[in-house]
Amino acid sequence: MRPEILNPLFCSIDTLKGIGDKYLKLVANLIGGSKIVNILWHLPYQIIDRSYNVKLLNVEAGRVWTGIVTVTQHLEPKTKKQPYRVICDDETGDITLNFFKYYDNTIKKQLPLGQKRLISGKTEWFNGQLQMSHPDYITEPENIQKIKKTEPVYPLSAGVTNKMMLFYVAQSLERLPVLPEWCDENFIKQNNFGSFNEALKKAHNPLSVDDLSPLSSVRKRLAYDELLANQLSLAIARMRQKKKNGRIISGDGRLRQKLTQNLGFDLTNAQKKVLEDIYQDQKSDYQGLRLVQGDVGSGKTVVAMFAMLNAVESGAQAAIMAPTEILAKQHFETLSGWGNITGVKTALLTSKIKGKKRAEILNNLKNGEIDILIGTHALFTDDVTFKDLGFVVVDEQHRFGVEQRLKLSLKGNNPDIVVMTATPIPRTLVLTRFGDMDYSKIDELPKGRKPVDTRIIPISKIGEVVAALKRKIDNGARAYWVCPLIEESEKSDLAAAMARFEELKALFGDCVGLVHGKMKEKEKDAVMERFKKGEITILVSTTVIEVGVNVEEATLMIIERAERFGLSQLHQLRGRIKRGCEAGNCLLLYGYPLSDTSRERLNVMKACEDGFLIAEKDLDLRGGGEILGTKQSGFEEFMLANLEFHKDLLYTAYKDAQLILNQDPELKTPRGEALRVLLYLFEKDKDFKTYKA
Repeated sequence: MRPEILNPLFCSIDTLKGIGDKYLKLVANLIGGSKIVNILWHLPYQIIDRSYNVKLLNVEAGRVWTGIVTVTQHLEPKTKKQPYRVICDDETGDITLNFFKYYDNTIKKQLPLGQKRLISGKTEWFNGQLQMSHPDYITEPENIQKIKKTEPVYPLSAGVTNKMMLFYVAQSLERLPVLPEWCDENFIKQNNFGSFNEALKKAHNPLSVDDLSPLSSVRKRLAYDELLANQLSLAIARMRQKKKNGRIISGDGRLRQKLTQNLGFDLTNAQKKVLEDIYQDQKSDYQGLRLVQGDVGSGKTVVAMFAMLNAVESGAQAAIMAPTEILAKQHFETLSGWGNITGVKTALLTSKIKGKKRAEILNNLKNGEIDILIGTHALFTDDVTFKDLGFVVVDEQHRFGVEQRLKLSLKGNNPDIVVMTATPIPRTLVLTRFGDMDYSKIDELPKGRKPVDTRIIPISKIGEVVAALKRKIDNGARAYWVCPLIEESEKSDLAAAMARFEELKALFGDCVGLVHGKMKEKEKDAVMERFKKGEITILVSTTVIEVGVNVEEATLMIIERAERFGLSQLHQLRGRIKRGCEAGNCLLLYGYPLSDTSRERLNVMKACEDGFLIAEKDLDLRGGGEILGTKQSGFEEFMLANLEFHKDLLYTAYKDAQLILNQDPELKTPRGEALRVLLYLFEKDKDFKTYKA
């Protein structure tokens, strides 16, 4: 149950004066919800300084001016296109007030002839005359104290004015109860923080531009509260996961030993460390859930195989799920080869496998004759039944929803789950997006992998690039040519790729292939298969080439208009030519004009191949919104915290959450009770309600 103290903040915004049915939807869309608390999270981004109060003779146009004037003349418009004008003056000069949308009687009542009025608004010069259009304030001079010298400006949308937001925020703040302190007392003193209530009120009543900064003590305090709620809820979810009954998997090592002896290469220390983490999960009596992040080519698939073999040694089955059919096939080719070495039976299941073949696979799976099943979303279907699923690997987690992952795990007897990704994810996003999982990182590449020679070339030199491409192809290499993404126009995107494809085909003949987003999956797979076999040696693509696609002979990557791609996308693309031991070349073709951010992004690509460092830089340059390719769909966006400025607060919140649950797992101490309020305040109560320590 939500603590009673918070009830006033979770009332509907239509209980505020001035909203009603007319503005309810408009305001709710703007603030991202229909509760009072949503208004409180909607912070100002700018201030208006209304302290400028010189005589009219000395007013600087373009500034907001506040002063007392006398109304001297009303000039009614002769046509509908003209504004209604009111002339006012002080003893030094005059000013014209313009009203483009008006009611005659209203203006005459607001600005009666011969009367003094206090006005405030932005001034401008027009035809040699000082003017003010639609003053923000028109009132009696005695109300001067009611107009704040600094006024916050809120993000707005059509139909919602700043004056409306000021009115709604003022009412909402009146409903803010005195909340208990959930932060550590020493932490508050060290950071010179006030209470949550003080911080929220000050955030809505900034006195200067400095108060709007994410680094102001007020904004930092609010950011920390939100981050602590985030980290505490994830820590509770992780603790709840470890309370789930799992199964103990501890194989005798015979299959893993056989694979080790026949691999033909040694595992890196990083791979061994991650495997040890997974083995510990499997050995425990709770259900493991671990994220394994490894850069392109770091050897995640072989780690997955060893972990699955441990399950098979224990008499259980394992499954690995890939986001696309081509990746599932690739995994099958690799894993079935290792399966032949170890005597383990593998099978591939996709939506295209139908009829007798599908029935046979499902029957063998149910009878336990298949040890490792590789597949796509097809593994979710109701007719897929395992005899004893003990271990699940999910490849490229962000392509699947949490529900899909859980649906697959429900097919087994509380199987441990390992989620793998080659997408570079910054530490901040790992903590905030995947904080409910344990985390391991493969931060070492296998020996013998040569660095990619990355060069930045203006697109005006495309003739030289094509000549270099010909030399490479003549020497037996294969190449990718990636065309730019033009989000505004998919048609022009495709047209540009088609034109490039036709140009290259005219030069190189039938060895050029094309893959684009409009093709059916079957057609794309066919082209990719021809590229893998070497029937096609140049592959033109409009879209990001599938994560993980493995063509060892492809050693040249040409990315056209590279400035249009994010760093993580560029790194993923370059990773396609790091599959073999041959040194690769990556050519980043850029067009003019090149922004400072784009130039920095390309320079980072040239100087660095570490996916983890690139991910951090990508976060700095673009923010968290696009790191995983889209605007973090399904991923949390913070309302008060900004990870660009509040990374240190996130790490502190992470440590604080661990400490809190170690000392008070049921949140029953006075601080624990306050933290319950925090979780409900930021609507992070879902995990807490279902959690029992």
